[in-house]
Amino acid sequence: MTTKISITLDDEIVGFVDARSENRSKFINDVLSKFKKEQLQAELKAAYIDQNKDPHFWSEFNLWDCTTGDGLDD
Repeated sequence: MTTKISITLDDEIVGFVDARSENRSKFINDVLSKFKKEQLQAELKAAYIDQNKDPHFWSEFNLWDCTTGDGLDD
């Protein structure tokens, strides 16, 4: 789904966009999609770092990890 909006950009930014693309909307969408993905990746990395520092997580992990060698066939 798409939503049409009206935004105000500095003339310099419009020139920058126009010099790189014939389709302003697509260019801006691509740039913001990339930025969003980078933000999500950074948040995920931070969450993994926090998880790695959590002793409660590791105690639970170790309890469940022992089930991998419990002798049951796949």
